[in-house]
Parts: sequence; structure tokens; C-alpha cells
Amino acid sequence: MWQTIELREIRVFLILAEELHFGRTAERLGLTQSRVSQTIRTLERSLGDRLVDRTSRRVNLTPAGERLRAELDPAYRELLDVLGRFSRASQALAGAVRLGVAYPGSIGPELLRVIDVFEAQHPECKLEIVELPFRDRLAPLRRGEVDLMVARLPIDQPDLIVGPVVSREPRVLAVARDHPLAALGSVSLEDVAEHQVLDVSDLGSKEIAAAFVPEKTPSGRPIKRFPVTVHDFSDLVILIARGRIVQPTVASAAPRFAHPNVMCLPIADMPPSSTALAWRRGASDPRLRALVNVAREVLRTAPPPRSHSPRKTERGRD
Repeated sequence: MWQTIELREIRVFLILAEELHFGRTAERLGLTQSRVSQTIRTLERSLGDRLVDRTSRRVNLTPAGERLRAELDPAYRELLDVLGRFSRASQALAGAVRLGVAYPGSIGPELLRVIDVFEAQHPECKLEIVELPFRDRLAPLRRGEVDLMVARLPIDQPDLIVGPVVSREPRVLAVARDHPLAALGSVSLEDVAEHQVLDVSDLGSKEIAAAFVPEKTPSGRPIKRFPVTVHDFSDLVILIARGRIVQPTVASAAPRFAHPNVMCLPIADMPPSSTALAWRRGASDPRLRALVNVAREVLRTAPPPRSHSPRKTERGRD
């Protein structure tokens, strides 16, 4: 009969051996006292020996009960350990998490640390970097083509959740080397208003576009938009190199403007720009949740995100 003994019966016996009280045992296990008593009687029948002496006031283990407890307790704990390790291994994360970025420079040292910690904690799960399109950068996230993205702030979209900030950096202006502004050590938005910039209203949201390229200067002067739509970054760089437009951007994006006739100048009166992780509201992928948890922990304990130097840069290099 001992072959039919169940794990729950062993657990009830070992808890009773600790408590020596049916009421406290029942409370710990979430059972009724009668169910505890019935389980012990079933175990005794299966083993063919009496394990406890019951009185109206207390419970004592019999010599057989003491011997069983001494031999069973370490074996039971080892069995639980084996089952726990097996369960954790079977539930280990595997596969890939797809992170959308506008350009490789979006992945600064803080986010690199998040990726390292995540992959160390979940070695069967990898993070894949997906470059987002030049226009409508939120669309791949909404279509499920990426699991989360590095999003430029501010962003206030009801279908998206904005998580921890991963970067904070100064603003720069990409200009042609022979442009009148190129001779200045730094520029202001008032300087920018004298020229045309690319319309970025289709970056994904109105608030992102307004923060990236404001509609007006601090004094209220409109910042003129160039009346041409470009479809990739190369077109933008060529327009800047030709002197047709100037373009506000961020310091980490300067390498993307690498061209013999393009340089970047600090914009003195624009606040630093920040990015944060963002994902779809209601997303339930455990790999995504694991990455977000790692990011929150790593970024919580990390120093504030470092800014790129706002000094003058030439040929798109700091």
C-alpha cells in the first residue's frame, strides 16, 4: 500500500510533526482539522503503523512516527528542491525580444548594461535590435513588429506605456559647413528661425514632433518648414549638405549626419532631449515583462544617463 502514498500526505505529516497540533497544522495548510486527521489516518493505513498518539489536548509522535520524520524530512526537502529546479528550468525564457531603435546611437551605455544583465539572467533569451523607419516610428510597435522601442519623449499615446528613461542628451543643429550658421560656436532657436527645417510632424506623434522641432522660437517667431517630403535619412543629409535646410537633432545622432559638408553645432536654448522604453498597453509576453523589470532595476541603481558633449562637431563626429 505504501506505493500509493501521495506527496500531499507526506507534507501534512511533516507539518503536523512540527506543530504537534491539528488546528495549527490545518491553518498552515489551509485545510480543515478533520481533513488533516483523515490524511494522517490514510498515511498510517498505507504504512501499516501508527505515527501519532492523539489526546484531547496534544499530539505526540510515536517511535515509528519519529523514525519516519527523521528519515523522510531531508528526503522530502531534496525532492522539493529537485522539483523546483525542474519547474524553473521548464519555465525559463527562450526566444527573442525585439527592441526598435531609430539608429544604433539610441543604445547608450545605460541601455547596453540593461541588455547585458537581461541576457545574463535569461541566457536562452536574446535581444534583437530592429531599426525603425525614418517616418511614423510608432507604427512597427503598434503592428507588433517590435516588442518595445526606444521612444523620444514626450510621448502620450493611450495605447502605449512609457517606461524608464534610458538617455538624456543635448540638442544640436546639423548644418552645411559653408552655411552662414557654421561660423558660430553655438546657435539658438532664433538663429534657426532664419532658415528652413524639415517637417517632422509624421515621426509618430504630435508631441514628439513639437519637442524635436518646435513650431516657434521662445520669442514666438515661426520656424519655417521645408515644403518637401523626404523618405529616408540619406535624403535628409543631402538637403543639409546642399544648404537647403538646417536640422535640429540630438548629439547621439551626429554620426548619422556624417558627410564632408555637414557639421553639428550645439543649440544653446533647447532643453536636453530624453528617450525612454515604450511598449504596447496590454502586452503580456513574459520576455517583455522580464526585460522591463531588468531595465527598471538597472536604471534605478545606475547613475543619471550621461549626456553626449554638446561641443561643435564636424563631419557628424563629436
